[in-house]
Amino acid sequence: MIENLNEHLFRVAEYMAAGGPVIAPLAVLSVVMWTLIINRALFFRRLYRRNMPRSEAALCIVENRRPDPMRYRGAVSLLVNEFMRRRSGDPSLDVYILDETVITLVSSLERHLALIAALARVAPLLGLLGTVIGMVTTFDIIAVFGTGNTRALTGGISEALITTQIGLLVAIPGLYMSHFLARRAENLKQRISSVGMYLHRHVKG
Repeated sequence: MIENLNEHLFRVAEYMAAGGPVIAPLAVLSVVMWTLIINRALFFRRLYRRNMPRSEAALCIVENRRPDPMRYRGAVSLLVNEFMRRRSGDPSLDVYILDETVITLVSSLERHLALIAALARVAPLLGLLGTVIGMVTTFDIIAVFGTGNTRALTGGISEALITTQIGLLVAIPGLYMSHFLARRAENLKQRISSVGMYLHRHVKG
């Protein structure tokens, strides 16, 4: 079992090494991108679960109490908690505080999404750069040795193809997750904004 795992890891390392100098930036890009994706996915998942109804949120506002954390942990509960933390007690001022809280939460939903999309779009470009480097290496070998050095030619072509493949393998799921997270964020923004508008009348008293 351990021997098979070590052999598999060795083959992966050998395959990555054949990709040339572009593989290291692609690996770093992939790690950063997926770290951000997991962070946003877990954050949105928490906001989707255990959401409190509007009526309960309004009751919390009227009674000036925080939601029960054992029952509610979703986006609406987060909005009410943040508002209660900032609340001044003056109804005319609290309306503006509620609006500011909604804007702050909505802005937090977009955090890292643009960077995830940018990293997913950069990955195939890095793969293309590796392709160009591999082909230049191949042509240099042809210029010096002709077509007789098959092993050297194969190394250059392998470098070109491997970087293209890895660039696409990083980019395709990254772009999918970027669009998926953007849709989740948009749904949460609409929910928070609509609840914020609903709570206006209860804040005014």
